[in-house]
Amino acid sequence: MAGAASFTTTTLLFVLLSQTAFMAAASVGNFLRDFDITWGNNGGAKIMNDGNLLQLSLDQKSGSGFQSKNQYLFGKIDMKMKLVSGNSAGTVTAYYLSSQGPEQDEIDFEFLGNLSGQPYTLHTNVFTRGKGNREQQFHLWFDPAADFHTYSVLWNPQQIVWSVDGVPIRVFNNLEKRGVLYPNSRLMRVYSSLWNADEWATRGGLVKTDWSKAPFVASYSGFNADACVWHPAAGSSTCANGRSSNGWFGEEMDATGLQRLRWVRKNYMVYNYCTDPKRFPHGLPPECSTGF
Repeated sequence: MAGAASFTTTTLLFVLLSQTAFMAAASVGNFLRDFDITWGNNGGAKIMNDGNLLQLSLDQKSGSGFQSKNQYLFGKIDMKMKLVSGNSAGTVTAYYLSSQGPEQDEIDFEFLGNLSGQPYTLHTNVFTRGKGNREQQFHLWFDPAADFHTYSVLWNPQQIVWSVDGVPIRVFNNLEKRGVLYPNSRLMRVYSSLWNADEWATRGGLVKTDWSKAPFVASYSGFNADACVWHPAAGSSTCANGRSSNGWFGEEMDATGLQRLRWVRKNYMVYNYCTDPKRFPHGLPPECSTGF
C-alpha cells in the first residue's frame, strides 16, 4: 500500500500519545494479587511499590520468572516493560502466553539482548499443539531499555495481534478452514522470565554474556488483562458461552491498523519465516499466502 510510506514520525507520536491516554484510563493489575514468582525467589525476582512494580534479575547463579495466577481463553493482555540496559548480549527476556502440558499453545514475545549501542531483536512466534516454526523478528523504533513501553497481545477467535505501544507489528489470522492450526481451545497463563541464552541469543551465539555487568534487570508495570478468565472451582469462564461482550472479542484489524502494520514490516522487520523457503522444502506454510 502506497499510504504505508506516509506513516510519519508525527503520526506515530500521535498514536503513542493516544495509547498512553488509553492505558491510563484502563484498570491496572497488581503483581501481588495477579502473579506468582516461579523462580528467583532468593531475591532474583522482586515485587515492589505495593504490587505496582516487578523486577526480574539474572546473574551467573540464576535467572528469574513469574506467571499469572489466572488462566485465560482469549483476551487483550498488556504489559509495560523496561528491558535490560547497557550490554545485554546473551540475555533473553521472554514475555508470553502459554498453555500447560505437552504440545503447548503459545504466543511469544522474546527480547534478544545485544552489545551496548546495538539494537535488541524482538523475536515473535506462535505455537499450536506444540507446532511452531513461525518466527518473525523485528528491531524497534526506540530503545526498549531506556523507559517503559507497552507490549500487547490481542487474542480472539479471529486473529492474534502483537502490538508495541499500540502499533501492530504482527498479525496471525485464524485460517483453520485452510488447515492452519490456531490456538483457540487451550487455557493459557501469562509468563515472563529473564535468563541466559548466550549459546544462541546474540549473533547466533558468537557474543557471550559479560557476567561482569550482572545483575541484569528487567522491570514490569501496568499489567492489564481484559480477558476471559477461567474459574477452576466453578468450571466456567467469565465470558458467557465462551464469548465476551467487550469489543476486543470480535475485533479485526482495520485499514489504519493495516497501514501501521505495513509501516513496521517495511522499516523494522529483520526476519520472516514466510520469506525463507529453504526452511520449507515442500512449500511455504499456507498462511504465508496472505502476505502476513
